[in-house]
Amino acid sequence: MDIDQILDRIYVLPDASKTSLKKHITTISHPKYFCLMESDKIIPRIYFIRKGMVRAYASTEDNDITFWFGSEGETIVSMKSYVEDKPGYESIELLEDCDLYILETKILRKLFNEDIHIANWGRKFAEKELVKTEELIISRQFKTSLERYKDLMTNKSDLLKRVQLGHIASYLGITQVSLSRIRAEIK
Repeated sequence: MDIDQILDRIYVLPDASKTSLKKHITTISHPKYFCLMESDKIIPRIYFIRKGMVRAYASTEDNDITFWFGSEGETIVSMKSYVEDKPGYESIELLEDCDLYILETKILRKLFNEDIHIANWGRKFAEKELVKTEELIISRQFKTSLERYKDLMTNKSDLLKRVQLGHIASYLGITQVSLSRIRAEIK
């Protein structure tokens, strides 16, 4: 997905503002399994996924708990770093070879002060991230693992083809054995 499409999905900017913002966006590629972000570190940039699949997870003593997947067109950000300049709690692993767009947070903040349209884009970006977080929390609190799996089938069916079952089970908060039972039940 190209950067214009990604930026427009967040908030449509006037051409001059979009051009100004795009001047500061670069591209990078990393291989599958690369750790893009590590927990307990300040991440001074935002990534946009041009191509590939990633997962966000938090580590415990016993295992990693996957809580988010991102694919083409989505944004990768440590909100704690973005908002407060503090270390984030998440790690980001690439599940496929990825092509990413990068925007440095300090440059974006400077642009917020120079261009009201870019500032509004930033506000919409933060609002959309908040809604995603709210949906995740509500799903975890009020839906069964079967309902969450059906949501994945409906809303992110490509994810089921591209992600290991162990990561999907972790995301759903269940074991791989329970996921196999759910999948058999649905068939």
